[in-house]
Amino acid sequence: KHLLLIWNKKTTIMIKLSSTFKGKVCGLCGNYDGAIKNDFTTRSNAVVVNPTEFGNSWKLSSSCSDVNTTLNPCALYSNRRAWAEKHCSIIKSEVFSACHGKVEPEQYYEACVADTCACNTGGDCECFCSAVGAYAEACNEAGACVKWRTPTICLFCDYYNPDGECEWHYAPCGKPCMKTCRNPSGKCYNKLPPLE
Repeated sequence: KHLLLIWNKKTTIMIKLSSTFKGKVCGLCGNYDGAIKNDFTTRSNAVVVNPTEFGNSWKLSSSCSDVNTTLNPCALYSNRRAWAEKHCSIIKSEVFSACHGKVEPEQYYEACVADTCACNTGGDCECFCSAVGAYAEACNEAGACVKWRTPTICLFCDYYNPDGECEWHYAPCGKPCMKTCRNPSGKCYNKLPPLE
């Protein structure tokens, strides 16, 4: 049995469970039984459709007040909507065309717009890049590796480094294990997925 937690020390966290956990977990991440329809199962084991009711049921302390309404961040910060929609449209664009048939883009696009609108007090690019990165990761897992980052979209440093001439290169779907200064042997935990 294993649980793998990957965090980029910013806005992305990934939790992966081995198949031995199927149907044996519960909480905000669902119950891992392969059925999406019952993922909103409350602490008292009731299936609900309202995300606020679902979230409130899993709060750790009863002294915390319930959230009563969930505000649409793009309605709350209407000045952000056009910027968010324009930038997040990359998910539905030709850039990700190789993935569209493998991973439905609409829910990732909607999450991207909401997250990008919500980051109204700084970090908007980080929220946007994390949201697009989540779709790219789902594409990678489905077998469609997409090289989507450019100097103008979620810049990475080695874009202009020619292959074979520089030591560092960006790999959109890199190897799950590499030799590094912290890992000179090049041996890794064998359940790591290939990450950017």
